[in-house]
Amino acid sequence: MQSVTLLCVSKTFSADAVREAHAAGERCFGENYVQEALDKIDALSDLRTQLEWHLIGPLQSNKTRVVAERFDWVHSVDRLKIAQRLAEQRPAGLPPLQLCLQVNISGEASKSGLAPAEVPALAQAVAALPRVRLRGLMAIPEPAADTASQRMPHRALHALLESLRGQGLDLDTLSMGMSADLEAAVLEGATLVRVGSAIFGARG
Repeated sequence: MQSVTLLCVSKTFSADAVREAHAAGERCFGENYVQEALDKIDALSDLRTQLEWHLIGPLQSNKTRVVAERFDWVHSVDRLKIAQRLAEQRPAGLPPLQLCLQVNISGEASKSGLAPAEVPALAQAVAALPRVRLRGLMAIPEPAADTASQRMPHRALHALLESLRGQGLDLDTLSMGMSADLEAAVLEGATLVRVGSAIFGARG
């Protein structure tokens, strides 16, 4: 069984809530909105070396500099331009910025992300960039009612990751699964699951 990292989705929750979660042993926190995240990163600056900040929401090109400077991971890369800007803007004194490509694994018109067929070419291009490290793939599959149906898109994402490994890419991360489909994602090989309300309580 692979190890699974819990990413606490702290969007809309306060810096104090993050501090409490850290005191309870959590260290990885996911944010959807850049400015909200920056406010928390600043408020928790005393814990900066103990926290890992992940951007899991969409990233516009005008926000790449501050993300490259302040975050540890970006899960939502779906264009080469975004990855190139992050690579150019990552300060040389910091470790490489960890990246995942966002895949629209269920083909939903309302979701951002790459079509699976677009992934191999972008993965090779991103893997060649300096100051960033491509770690794997992220997806938010279409909701499904039962575990068997939930497993199918997660299985497809895992197969895509394995095909990229077969092309020589050193990838180790499947960012998939949230509170509602956690079990299905883990059964299909998730290495990083995104959980918010189950940790922090219901959003207001």
